[in-house]
Amino acid sequence: MNSLASLMVALVGLQVMLSSGTAIAQIVLATTSIPTYVLDYAPLIWLYSQDAYRPSDIGQQVVHTLPEVNRTVIETPPLNLNNLDILNNLGNTSVYLTSKEGINADPQPAWLDGVTPNAQGKTEGAVSCAIVVYEHGNGTVDAFYFYFYAYNLGDTVLGMEFGDHVGDWEHNMIRFENGTPQALWYSQHSYGQAFTYDATEKQGKRPIGYSGNGTHAVYSIAGDHDHTIPGFNLPEGLIVDHTDQGVLWDPIQSAYAYSYDATTQTFTPYDTSYPVNWLYFNGQWGDDQLPNQTEIFGQTKYSAGPNGPKFKKLVREEVCPSSPCIVLPFRTWKEES
Repeated sequence: MNSLASLMVALVGLQVMLSSGTAIAQIVLATTSIPTYVLDYAPLIWLYSQDAYRPSDIGQQVVHTLPEVNRTVIETPPLNLNNLDILNNLGNTSVYLTSKEGINADPQPAWLDGVTPNAQGKTEGAVSCAIVVYEHGNGTVDAFYFYFYAYNLGDTVLGMEFGDHVGDWEHNMIRFENGTPQALWYSQHSYGQAFTYDATEKQGKRPIGYSGNGTHAVYSIAGDHDHTIPGFNLPEGLIVDHTDQGVLWDPIQSAYAYSYDATTQTFTPYDTSYPVNWLYFNGQWGDDQLPNQTEIFGQTKYSAGPNGPKFKKLVREEVCPSSPCIVLPFRTWKEES
């Protein structure tokens, strides 16, 4: 086959992939050195049907915010994902990417709504996922799938809404042994849950997660989840997240991907087109907590934005970020009843 014929075959193959809903980002990932099993077993996420805040473009968060320290805007060169780490010179965790309209803007700006995935599960025009792969060196590999949302809508307790904040990072982590998935971590608020891979619900080989309404905490089954006690999920209680099979999101269809070296604490993109310096940003991905708010049990309606993926304990001895680590062989007592 001559070079022209080879090119035509490649173009036809690309057209078929695109017409079937395969995203450019996924095609690029599949042709890089990222382990194939990281993509083969990547989680799929059911977004809550009535959630007003969908996955968002990571870079657009920088476009719509201004860096502030002590509620004072800091003058900087134009910021983007390639230079966001220059803000570290202003202090490790004291810089807040503050929404230009303000966290309590009424009406809220449309950019906080994010992007609803299309019929193929892709957030069209929005890179809303970052994959980070850490190799322990003994056949053990941890693959983190970080999900980004421009806004987190908190829970309502005793008639009061609390925990609203700009910027929201959630994640799954899958631990692999020699390319075979062993266990998954589901991030939920201040902690989460771990399950064996065999225990998870799947579509083909890909495990399923359910995103909480507004909070985007990731759960293993649909339904209501009380998280009054972190790590314990009961069907009812004081602080409840709601999940269902609303809109199916395939995060890796529009994602950046990196390997992580713990010795040098560096991220290396699997494709040179992916911005990398944003991963080193030490500040917060949203507004600071508003002052002078009514408190209930120490909680307020508007809270501070979160820090980024580098703070999610990328190097873990166990699948959980801390000990003791309980890896459940079933999803919940509710499912088994």
